[in-house]
Amino acid sequence: MSNQGPTSATKKLVRKLMLAAVGMFGFGFALVPLYDVICDITGLNGKTSGQYTVAEADTMAVSDREITVQFMAQNSEGMVWEFHPNDMQVKVHPGEVKVVSYRAKNPNDFAMIGQAIPSVAPNEAAQYLKKLECFCFAEQKLEPGEEIDMAIRFFIDENIPEKITKLTLSYSLFDLTDYSEPAQEITAR
Repeated sequence: MSNQGPTSATKKLVRKLMLAAVGMFGFGFALVPLYDVICDITGLNGKTSGQYTVAEADTMAVSDREITVQFMAQNSEGMVWEFHPNDMQVKVHPGEVKVVSYRAKNPNDFAMIGQAIPSVAPNEAAQYLKKLECFCFAEQKLEPGEEIDMAIRFFIDENIPEKITKLTLSYSLFDLTDYSEPAQEITAR
């Protein structure tokens, strides 16, 4: 009885299976950035775009129409900061630049780093909410017991559909503190 190696058909099958596995890994790896691009373009899932720049924000046309913008805040699991909007809602005319703020407090006896992730409901309205400045664009570091107001400067695009009269801007706050670092290194950031 001779011990023969794999046949050419078996080798072909193994190559095809390995190629399929590499393709699936590549697709899975590219899926998150692809999803982010689709959400940014379409406003899908209430995802807001990044920072919006306006050369002359004060010269934009302001509509007579009024839109109610509601504000919400929530902490992700494990985030213990006190976090809430200072105003529950404001009335905004499309094209009008508005400034509101959220309050955050670190109740711990050690420094923490947080990051807020925004979303807008209804999803369709996300593409019309333009943030000029937002605390969500950067990580926020709070010392033990520190309390701060964090601003958002935004406007509603005048092309927002007439059927949208109210939208909700919600922030989820996540703990980004690296607990493996010694406390003095976290404080030094």
